[in-house]
Amino acid sequence: MSDANMKPNMQSFVDRFVEFSARIANQVHLRSLRDAFAAVMPIFILAGLAVLVNNVVFPWVMDGEMLTRFKVWGDVIINGTLNIAALLIAPMIAWSLARNKNFDNPVSAVVIALSSFIIMMPIQLDVVPVGGKATVTVGQLLSFANIGTTGIFAGVIIGLLSTELFIRIAGFKKLDISLGENVPPAVSKSFSALLPTIFTLSTFAIIAALLANVLHTDLIHLITTLIQQPLRLINTSLPGTLFIYSFGNFLFTLGIHQSVVNAVVLEPFLLINTNENMIAFANGQPIPHIINNIFVPTFGMIGGTGSTLSLLIAIFLFSRQQSAKQVARLSISPGLFNINEPVIFGLPIVFNIPLMIPFVLLPAIGILFAWICTTLGLMSRCVVMIPWTTPPVLSAWLATAGDWRAVVVQLIIIIFGVFFYLPFLKIAERVALKNSGIVE
Repeated sequence: MSDANMKPNMQSFVDRFVEFSARIANQVHLRSLRDAFAAVMPIFILAGLAVLVNNVVFPWVMDGEMLTRFKVWGDVIINGTLNIAALLIAPMIAWSLARNKNFDNPVSAVVIALSSFIIMMPIQLDVVPVGGKATVTVGQLLSFANIGTTGIFAGVIIGLLSTELFIRIAGFKKLDISLGENVPPAVSKSFSALLPTIFTLSTFAIIAALLANVLHTDLIHLITTLIQQPLRLINTSLPGTLFIYSFGNFLFTLGIHQSVVNAVVLEPFLLINTNENMIAFANGQPIPHIINNIFVPTFGMIGGTGSTLSLLIAIFLFSRQQSAKQVARLSISPGLFNINEPVIFGLPIVFNIPLMIPFVLLPAIGILFAWICTTLGLMSRCVVMIPWTTPPVLSAWLATAGDWRAVVVQLIIIIFGVFFYLPFLKIAERVALKNSGIVE
């Protein structure tokens, strides 16, 4: 086959792939998940700051009884954030899905999701009393273990299913209860939702009763055991994380934001790992996970997706192309806060094959290098949730609760990235000159 025939075929394949990926990106359920997790992210960042202050800042200036009293501040924040993570996720997913489906009463969907989530909780719990050794069975309790980190994936599933069921049932106009035009809109909407609410919650109650009486379990435990844990073991393993994150970055080189994949397939499981790390650090326990959603961006998104801070430095130091230097000057300020759309679309990196290669590979190399360093005990594990806009160097120091060795690891990745990007940058510049008709 001639080059002339191969080029249109390749272009046609890329166009079809981009179109398919764009449809996936706009899929209403995936979009709703991204919206929901984005809405609750400030809560988790606050939890990370509370963990940092409780376990790093306070111990610097006090100890003993005074330290115990002051740490109550961080403990109650953790209870109101990490320990109710699933309880926050389920209604936020309901709100996002109802809004994205243009449902006229999204508040009712929130109430339904929250109620459905509680309905699926176990009626009795086996707990160990404070100071006791034997477990006792108690009722009328909600466990942080179920409504917190462990229940996040259950919250996702119940939030989606309850909202879908509620919206579908509400679509049957024969179930509407009309009170006339003189009734306030809020009251009218609540009565219109009465029968769909009854049918939806009753359905979940039937499922809960069957699970309790037939299988002697509950939906939260089933989802956690059969779905969440196996998926988390695969997705947050080193090979799983590298593959998923790299594929998301590859999509970005086609103009499709990496969150299409990462925010849905990877982030929820990384977030569970992060929450477990923060809780363990707050309680003085061994930190269970290396890979989490602090670790990945801190060492694989330095300057933004593709670790493009290294590319900007390479342009400043070695590029002779004035247009590239101009883009770099415009991109460096947002790039220091991990916002790099200016360089991705301005240089561009999108559909720029030479630069696509290091854009995908460098983050994977950075994550792998940091993982090896952590495994060898050369730096601490990430235990503090920080905003994704935290500048490099500071991000590594804060994420590891003040470990200077993590800063060194991050600087090594940045320096390596400069020289890794450099040959591809030179090739991209030569291609640009050739396409413009200029010969060096």
